[in-house]
Amino acid sequence: MFLPEIKSEINEDICILIKLDNHTPHYICECGDASRLSVKDCQNAEVIFISHTHIDHFVNFDTILRHQLGIEKEVVICGPEGIADRFQSKINAYTWNLIEEGSITYEIREIISEKEIHLYKIEPPKWKLRKTDIIQENIIFKNDRFQVHFTILDHKIPSIAYLFREVDTVKIDLSKGSFKGGSWVRKLKTAFDLDLPDDEIIIEGVSYASKDLFYLLEVKKGASLGVIMDYAPNAENHTKIKALFSFCDKVFIESFYKLEDKKFAESNSHSYSQASGRIMRECGVKDAIPVHFSRKYREEDVEVLIREFEEAYKN
Repeated sequence: MFLPEIKSEINEDICILIKLDNHTPHYICECGDASRLSVKDCQNAEVIFISHTHIDHFVNFDTILRHQLGIEKEVVICGPEGIADRFQSKINAYTWNLIEEGSITYEIREIISEKEIHLYKIEPPKWKLRKTDIIQENIIFKNDRFQVHFTILDHKIPSIAYLFREVDTVKIDLSKGSFKGGSWVRKLKTAFDLDLPDDEIIIEGVSYASKDLFYLLEVKKGASLGVIMDYAPNAENHTKIKALFSFCDKVFIESFYKLEDKKFAESNSHSYSQASGRIMRECGVKDAIPVHFSRKYREEDVEVLIREFEEAYKN
């Protein structure tokens, strides 16, 4: 289960921290100037997901870097094409004569297209950027708990939207039969996962075909969480959003402008309250949360914006 927390105040640039139950590593989405992002949050971060490198989404990376120096582990950075050079440029703004080799390593994953990712490594003290691999798939990160898919949206530049999808789990319900538990349960689950209906399962000396025991199994669908930041509210972007985020459990989505400022939204390739709420409704998202509001708004303006979003989302 995903446990997201918005680490930025309403008048700060956006930053979202994602945790999982019974899972130590954390995951950071966007590097806005989040005052509630702690040193521990930064040091426990295994992956940082960046939609694009406009200043309001990348400005706080220096602080995260500061807290991660010395943790002696590898951290993954995911973002659009060009993020490796921009990361190295940030690094080169500082002097590194006192840092030790091995204090931190970064793997940078650049999203070149919907199915091409370039991998780089960079580490102190020289911080030399070296290309290590090219991946041909739409999964930017995965572990034994979840996978992260993505799509590239138009914000006058590429802006990456991320979908976190928890792995489905298979559980056994012994009350559906008359068997006692044992090592055969693991073998049955493996046969189910690998689609081996005729695999032999032996229970107390009796042989069964795995397909004859599949009725004992239940598939629990994994949770899903989306993070959709800056994008133009146009048909092409909306089509991509619907293709990836339909029926998602929870989505944080940019709602930069109020409806009365729709022209600003369209000219600046930002979404606005009504458009973001409407696309979330069309996607059938269970829990859609508007975030990342223009800093020109006062608190009462943001309240109006959120109300416009909710009306479009729930209507």
